[in-house]
Parts: sequence; C-alpha cells; structure tokens
Amino acid sequence: MRLIKTALFLCFLIVLYSCKSDKKTKNLGHEKAIEIVPVNHGTLVIKSENYNFYVDPVGGADKFSNYENADFVLITDIHGDHLNIETLQALNLSNTTVIAPKAVVNKLPKNIAKTVVTLNNNDTFGDDNLKIEAIPMYNLREEALNFHTKGRGNGYVINLNNQRIYISGDTEDIPEMRNLKNIDIAFVCMNLPYTMTVESAASAVLDFKPKKVYPYHYRGKGMMGDVYAFKNKVNTKNPDIDVVLLNWYN
Repeated sequence: MRLIKTALFLCFLIVLYSCKSDKKTKNLGHEKAIEIVPVNHGTLVIKSENYNFYVDPVGGADKFSNYENADFVLITDIHGDHLNIETLQALNLSNTTVIAPKAVVNKLPKNIAKTVVTLNNNDTFGDDNLKIEAIPMYNLREEALNFHTKGRGNGYVINLNNQRIYISGDTEDIPEMRNLKNIDIAFVCMNLPYTMTVESAASAVLDFKPKKVYPYHYRGKGMMGDVYAFKNKVNTKNPDIDVVLLNWYN
C-alpha cells in the first residue's frame, strides 16, 4: 500500500511539473511572438515567427546586417528619413515585397524588389493570416500643411498573429488615428515642426487606447520630443496603457 501511495504521489509531481513547464513554454512563446527592434528615428524591424518587416529602412544596409532579410518592406513617405534608394538597393530584396504609397512607388527604380505593391490610403493588402492596412497620415496645423499633405503618405496597421500593430508615420493627431480600434501595439511620432507635439500625441493615444505604445520619431528640428512627459501624460489618465521607451538614437 505504501508503495502504491508513493507511486501515485510521484505521478502527481510529474503531472504538476509538466503542466508548469508547458505553461511556462506557452507564455514564453507568446512573449516572443512579435519582437520589436528600434533601428533609428522612424526605422524599425518587426520580427515574428513567420515574417520579418523592415519599416522605412534608411541609413545603409549595415544597420540591418544582424537581421534576416525582410519579407516585407513598408515605406511611409517620400522624405529622406523614410525613403532612401541607396539603402534599398544595398539590401537583399530578391524575396521581398515592398509596400508603399504611389508617391513613393513612383520614385523606386525598376526591379528594386521581388514585388512592389502600391497601397494608398484606406487600401488593404493580404489575407486573414497577414493583412496590411494603409492609414492616412498628414498635418493639420496651418503652418505645417505642406510638410505632409493628405493622401501622399501612409501610416500602416499590420494584422499579424492576432495582433494589430499601428505605425503612425509622419502625422498629426488626425481623426483617422484617433478612431483606430483594437490596437495592440502602436508607434507614435512626436517631433516638431514636422509632426505633432507631445501633448497632441498623448491626447490621441488616450483616444484610441492601444495596449502598448512606443513613442518613436521624436527628434525634430534642433530638439528631441520629451518621451518621459509623454509617458506621464498618458499614464496619469490611463495607467493601463503600457508606454515603452526605447533607445532610438544611439
């Protein structure tokens, strides 16, 4: 009888340990499902189990030497901190789909990548496994209207691994951003005079309530946007939004 009880107890311990190990593995897998890599300013790499995204790759191919080749390159606008032909030509894009608005596509050399897709505001690309939505990005302030005209550039929402990732591109706190729904991860710009103030960025984020937000693209003309003030403004009113501060400017 004692041997039977001992055996049952050992079985119980094995089952308990297996359940804990499985839970730990599943949690670890979830945490690693999407990896965010800040490259510089408005340039980033998004890595998942099945896809690698380069967003606005500029600065030379060496900045991407530690990452696998991109499955998708997303370009938001024609300005040099978002579109750099030399960098694109130096990257291996032989199996890559480049997605960009018409104004950008018009500037791309022929055969720059395996596939080039023109995606304009409110267009979508992909299917249920991966869908990319083009979101408007533009200025609202009278003195800034010429920086980013409505319809020229794209923000993006990437629907990936049952998550929605928003990339603002160069924009102010436009209604199309404030009206976004069910955003899990957001990248929000805040540099003057070209995009928006810290206050406007925080106000917009409080409206569309992403689960997690990364302030990026916050170096402006002779100054840096105050990301700590942004975090304070957001979390004072909504502590449930996870504001993540990364080093975008080495």
